[in-house]
Amino acid sequence: MRSVNEKNMNSSMRVFLASMTILACLSFFGLVPVQAAGEPPAVGGRLPDLVLPVPQDQAEKAYLGLKTGDTFRIPQIAADVVIVEIFSMYCPHCQKEAPRINELYDLVSKQANRRSRIKMIGIGAGNSEFETKVFKDQYQVPFPLLPDVDFTIHKLVGEVRTPYFIVVETRSDGWNRVLYSRVGGIEDPQKFLDFLLKEVSGQ
Repeated sequence: MRSVNEKNMNSSMRVFLASMTILACLSFFGLVPVQAAGEPPAVGGRLPDLVLPVPQDQAEKAYLGLKTGDTFRIPQIAADVVIVEIFSMYCPHCQKEAPRINELYDLVSKQANRRSRIKMIGIGAGNSEFETKVFKDQYQVPFPLLPDVDFTIHKLVGEVRTPYFIVVETRSDGWNRVLYSRVGGIEDPQKFLDFLLKEVSGQ
């Protein structure tokens, strides 16, 4: 005859297995985030809750549509799509990629509707505010670069190699959907932009 402890263990195991089955089904139908712990954001999933420092520069703050507070989250940016580059000022690939990223920014900025709906930011993995400013000045980066001195953001996005690009479709209510998540350069800025325009309705 089984003991009470054995019965409780069997009951707990059945509940656990049932819960895992439900979660697997929900994940399959896209009803829960698909990013696994320690993994980069998955396309179709949600972005981790990234808390970022508000830029000190007033023009950059206005570009992002931020008005008050010391920190912000990506869905608070006044845009429908946010392109995020995870970089490091010490990364030679990031340095090489900088002119192409600047070109992408220029392509977005040429049309008023794109300029108002697509915004770009860079997050310097392990970089201080001083280091991000050095990179910004040296490579004439026209969009905000934000420090991640203690690698907090870098850890949340899976400790990715740099440069790493994440494109997120957002709404002001906090909803977001990852459209693109990949390591390496964008290669052709125009093709990259064309891809984004096809992915996002109403562009």
